[in-house]
Amino acid sequence: MPNHVSPFGLDNVCKSIIVQLVRRGMDRVLLFRYALITAFVALLVVLGGQSVSSAERPDSFADLAEKLSPAVVNISTKMVVNGNNRPQMPQFPEGSPFEDFFKEFQDRGEPSRRAQSLGSGFIIDAAGIVVTNNHVIENADEISVILANDESFQAKVIGRDAKTDIAVLQIDPRDSKLTAVSFGNSDGLRVGDWVMAIGNPFGLGGTVTAGIVSARGRDIGSGPYDDFIQTDASINRGNSGGPLFNLNGEVIGINTAIFSQTGGSVGIGFAISANLATKVVGQLQDYGRTRRGWLGVFIQEVTEDIADSLGLDSAKGALISSVTEAGPADEAGLQAGDVIIRFDGKDVVKSRDLPRIVAETPVETTVDVEVVRGAERKTLSVTLGELEQAENGGLLSRSQSKEKTNDTKIANIGLTVAPLTEELAEKFDLDTGETGIVVVDVKDGSPAADKGVQPGDIIRRLNQSAITSVDKLIEGIASAKKEGRKGVLMLIESDGQTRFVQISFDE
Repeated sequence: MPNHVSPFGLDNVCKSIIVQLVRRGMDRVLLFRYALITAFVALLVVLGGQSVSSAERPDSFADLAEKLSPAVVNISTKMVVNGNNRPQMPQFPEGSPFEDFFKEFQDRGEPSRRAQSLGSGFIIDAAGIVVTNNHVIENADEISVILANDESFQAKVIGRDAKTDIAVLQIDPRDSKLTAVSFGNSDGLRVGDWVMAIGNPFGLGGTVTAGIVSARGRDIGSGPYDDFIQTDASINRGNSGGPLFNLNGEVIGINTAIFSQTGGSVGIGFAISANLATKVVGQLQDYGRTRRGWLGVFIQEVTEDIADSLGLDSAKGALISSVTEAGPADEAGLQAGDVIIRFDGKDVVKSRDLPRIVAETPVETTVDVEVVRGAERKTLSVTLGELEQAENGGLLSRSQSKEKTNDTKIANIGLTVAPLTEELAEKFDLDTGETGIVVVDVKDGSPAADKGVQPGDIIRRLNQSAITSVDKLIEGIASAKKEGRKGVLMLIESDGQTRFVQISFDE
């Protein structure tokens, strides 16, 4: 950080310069002129520093709030409370006088209506397009959108997405002139940037708060595509669905959740990033639903142990544990045991990065997928399917996945294995048509037991190589130990589901 000259220190600076010049015998007139020039330059430096500081931190958000507030709306919903929502009638002895009383109470009157929720939203099109959170309008029978000037409109749902908690509404503005705002580029945000939130906390309406970006790319466990902006701008109940603005007046997030043990703001709020929201909102407007890219793989995190077993330089990427048969990945040649490190030119650092990147890629797009397979790096071309179609077709179950694939004790990992026979299939309730190497016994306290391996599990792969015989399994374990590895990576099938486990060698 540069050192700024304090105005109170200017006289000291000038005195120091004068002393030095006197010592050098400079003429007094010239000396005085030189001192004045020096003081003036120093003053400009100070003022310049102050102007930079002012540009970084506005004196007021008033102009921005005044400009943007008309585009922010309050949202109120109602839902029907039917008889199924009423408490069950207590059980009384037949003929009890209380029986008729409670029955009459249960049956009395028409279903009532009650306010379900209050939330916020914002207008993105003057034709009446409103964006909010899905949880604000979920299960609502009536949705009211109230403008900053208290005008109220009935809204209909164009589309909503539970996975990202985004909904798009339509109102008929009639003769009203609506103010709209637009999305900005949330990828350009930096931690420490100023942001402003406008919303309807606790039903108060038109509330403006400001703060900074505290963090980016937060995963709060709310869904598969978490990419939240964390902010300390005050966000409370009722702010949900409202916009988070940058200083250019662009929406860079949708306020969605808070971290709080009391229910009130403690300075930790979360907003859906604008770049994620933009894609979802566009699909909801165009199709009334989302159309996400689908790869057709099940993945797991690459831990340090797994990275070591695979000979990877670092614990990065997404490890494929199984591939959906006849899915896009299967047709492209991706295999269980492959580690995806890049997808469509984007780095896959954590396994959670991959679902979001794939989902944001348009359906039927052909992309390059870079994987680590054994000691090689391969790039495969994959044409994506549609996730929603796969869901409707039941293709997201691991049962749809495939792996291209005398008792023997393996003492250094604590397993006893054998080829899968009809006898063993019957014993462990396995498909008699299955092939592979089955775990017959697991030694208590062994490395395999510590990782949850159980009798009846089938070993499909070892360090990315298909296991078709006990001999191949033993050879693979011996080879890994000879190479100085700390353990091996096994693909285990249990109850029709597959997972990779890293099993250390028993010392």
